[in-house]
Amino acid sequence: MPTKPAPATDLAPDAAPDAAPDPAPDVEEKRSTVRALLRLWPYVRPVRVRLGTAAVTAILASCVGLVIPLVLKWMVDGPVADRDPAGVWLGALYLLLLGLAEALLFGLRRWLVARPLAGVEAGMRADLYRHLQRLPVAFHDRWASGQLLSRGTTDLMLLRMFLAFPLTFLLVNGVTILVGVGIMLVQDWTLGLVILVPAIPVMITCGIFEKKYSAVARRAQDQVGDLTTVVEESVLGIRIIKGFGRHRSQARAFHELSHTLRGTELRKARLLAAIWAVIVTLPEVAIGAALVVGAVQVADGALSAGTLVAFLSTALALRWPVESIGFLLAMSQEAATATDRYFEVMDAEVESPGGAGAPSSVPGGGERGPASRGAAAPTRAAPAARLPAAAGADGLRFEHVRFRYPDAAPDSTPLLTDVDLHIRSGESMALVGATGSGKTTLTALVPRLHEVTEGRITLDGEDITALSREELRSMVAVAFEEPTLFSATVGQNVLMGAAEGAGDAELGRALAVAQADFAHALPQGTGTQVGEQGLSLSGGQRQRLALARAVVGRPRFLVLDDPLSALDVHTEAAVEAALRQVLADTTALIVAHRPSTVLLADRVALLSGGRITAVGTHHELLRTSAEYAHLMSGLDGHENDEGSQGGDGR
Repeated sequence: MPTKPAPATDLAPDAAPDAAPDPAPDVEEKRSTVRALLRLWPYVRPVRVRLGTAAVTAILASCVGLVIPLVLKWMVDGPVADRDPAGVWLGALYLLLLGLAEALLFGLRRWLVARPLAGVEAGMRADLYRHLQRLPVAFHDRWASGQLLSRGTTDLMLLRMFLAFPLTFLLVNGVTILVGVGIMLVQDWTLGLVILVPAIPVMITCGIFEKKYSAVARRAQDQVGDLTTVVEESVLGIRIIKGFGRHRSQARAFHELSHTLRGTELRKARLLAAIWAVIVTLPEVAIGAALVVGAVQVADGALSAGTLVAFLSTALALRWPVESIGFLLAMSQEAATATDRYFEVMDAEVESPGGAGAPSSVPGGGERGPASRGAAAPTRAAPAARLPAAAGADGLRFEHVRFRYPDAAPDSTPLLTDVDLHIRSGESMALVGATGSGKTTLTALVPRLHEVTEGRITLDGEDITALSREELRSMVAVAFEEPTLFSATVGQNVLMGAAEGAGDAELGRALAVAQADFAHALPQGTGTQVGEQGLSLSGGQRQRLALARAVVGRPRFLVLDDPLSALDVHTEAAVEAALRQVLADTTALIVAHRPSTVLLADRVALLSGGRITAVGTHHELLRTSAEYAHLMSGLDGHENDEGSQGGDGR
């Protein structure tokens, strides 16, 4: 199985984690198809009555079909032999009625399974989506989005098809074969034994096929996920592809993956053709042998012509149940691998709700069964009732914080080694450091997008792990350096940062603070759809809307990751002027790369070598820290005067 491509984005650009292992298990690992499919039971259980009724209906339809040969026997040995036209017409009527009954029963079976199985698929997809929202950021850093997308679309479609057809007909055809063989043995046991001769080689072939097809089916489904990732990244990155004229190289990459998938699908087709050849050929040879032996017995008078007709008609009626074994097994294997892929994600540990004594993650998510809950609302949940922070509250503290990414080796050097930092209540602190020093990672620890490896972080003296995640994230607002907007209206994107019930007043205030009044001039104002990723807007516009989303809820704690990097100098000055009013009423940690952003803060902290090496005002650090002066001015570690403080700082 090919390695999955790395995720297209990285939460922590300052310091990305080491490459993570492939999340999919080894396809050669032994696993039981039945055990895998049994994991679907919690989803199937609510509709088991209708599925059971559908299976019984299909069995009755198949058994009705097996009555037809018995009617033929009666007609040949009776009315036909006696030259009785009335009896022949009566037999024809019986055959017509049996055919209609069979068709109606199969139609009823399809009606019984259509609606409930569509509900099962929808429930599984809703549970998967909900589960993905609860998984930690580290999980999403490891997994390619195309792999997750293919599990929520292609794999679930395979499971619905399996529940609708192969699951039922493996049972129906099995019962049909047993009943049909019983009828043939009753008709003439010697001919029945001739028909049963191919059974052993067919079963051996099916066992070999099942093992080989399982591995190839898993490989194909993983390759579909890889291909989906490439398509998604190409669509989202179409501006880069066109801008650099890389459409041919992207097309070649897609063609290579597509060609690989084609080869795997052809391998599946060859395996299916091989088993079909065996399953079709051996029974046909057995039927031919039975015809010869039966004709000899009829000629000798040991067997009636009607019995031979009934026997051969029954054998021919069993051709479809026997020949279908091949693709039913193939669909079952694909469903089993789809089930494995689905539960690879569902078994991943989710973030716990949090609170005192709660673990940082919960195995398997603790949710199974059809979705009965609605999707998450597009606004922040209202915080639990808490008293506002006292005037002398403790603010935001990092105490001996160490951090390494979850997939890093236990003996590797932590990205953050011993961070001690105190941001007093109502104070704003700028965080400065070289690229790769871990600034973005440090800010992600505050809302618990990542968990600290050692040490602790407190808000107003309370450990953040003692707060529920919902409560913590209602207290802390974040704005990332790379602003992400959703395919929704401007207003909906901004109000994601507000509590339930926020309206136009809060929206207008937030847009004013972020100098995002351009939103009112859009074609439908704040009701304008911004499109996927917000790419219909400029980088500065997206960043201002992300900033508005961060401040709209009037958070007690504000974490900003270089929030003004995409703004021109005039807009930046206007945003800074408005932002100072917001910072006066909150406790803020601001990642900064340029002096103008640093000057928004009351104090500055320098992050270097995984530690906070200096804390002070901007002017103090310019005088006392050569590294800080270098970062702010671009000079080679020399002190800088105020006249050169307007450099880019990158």
